[in-house]
Amino acid sequence: MADMPLRLLKRLARDWFLLGMLAAVILAALFPSFGASGGPLHADVVADVGIFAVFLLHGLGLPAAQLRAGVVQWRVHLVVQAFTFGVFPLLWWLSDLSLGHWLPPDLSLGLLYLCAVPSTISSSVAMTGLARGNVPAAIFNASLSSLLGIVLTPVIIAVFASATGQSLSMGEAVLKLATLLLLPLALGQLLRPLLGAWFARYRPYTNAFDRAVILLLVYASFCDSIASGLFTDYGWEVLAMAFVGAVVILAIVLASTTRVARALGFSKEDEITVVFCGSKKTLASGVPMARLLFGANPALGLIVLPLMFYHQAQLLVCSLLAERYAKRPMQPNT
Repeated sequence: MADMPLRLLKRLARDWFLLGMLAAVILAALFPSFGASGGPLHADVVADVGIFAVFLLHGLGLPAAQLRAGVVQWRVHLVVQAFTFGVFPLLWWLSDLSLGHWLPPDLSLGLLYLCAVPSTISSSVAMTGLARGNVPAAIFNASLSSLLGIVLTPVIIAVFASATGQSLSMGEAVLKLATLLLLPLALGQLLRPLLGAWFARYRPYTNAFDRAVILLLVYASFCDSIASGLFTDYGWEVLAMAFVGAVVILAIVLASTTRVARALGFSKEDEITVVFCGSKKTLASGVPMARLLFGANPALGLIVLPLMFYHQAQLLVCSLLAERYAKRPMQPNT
């Protein structure tokens, strides 16, 4: 345990995506007018094109055969989806009842959005594999979560957002998500027999494109927010609250998923799947969805900030957990 801070620092040094997000925020602070709505970048058009392309690639990468292999683990799926779309929003609601009056409404909305987005696919599956968990069930759950999130994320926000003083047009939100998320996902699945081999061969490059689009969306989001007075209106203490809130949520959910999996008598492999898939939140889908749901909101940068903090925290903490799980003795049937 003594070398954990050093290991975390090494991971941060290797994570160019984290450095890219920091650079995107700094560039937005220095040049907010370039990426703001109506600016020279034309971020609204570029963002829509990038989101469509990203989800088209996600559709190409969804392995239908492996998804079918994971379908039968229904108890695992039920627990994971219950945490993703039930426990997380309930946790936000309970915390908002006690602490909501201390938080700015936009930050409270950001924490709600963090709790409403689906699980992530790539890191959930990767962590489950590293920890020697139930990989087919992880693939199925993470993919199912992404599909359910297209409908359930705006529903959750519409139900709870009134507590933050915000509102969301359900019909318009679902239509946007269906057009720019569900449509390219379906198109990618249809094209998979033709382009699946190409996608597998160039996957490292497509993953880099995926992250580049996210960085562009982060930059554009913060350009709008900074131009509208994100730092001058709120100050650094609000950013600290966003970080603390994200870390506390992660700690509670990691402990809860572990306890529930053990209380239900799951195997260690299924426990790993529940812990990693049930606690993860997607930045890859979350930032594009936020752009579609809150695109006109001048505080969009603050709304996505808790999710950005949560993403980095979950990668660091879950990678350490995965290594610890992986060190357990091999069983004869594994």
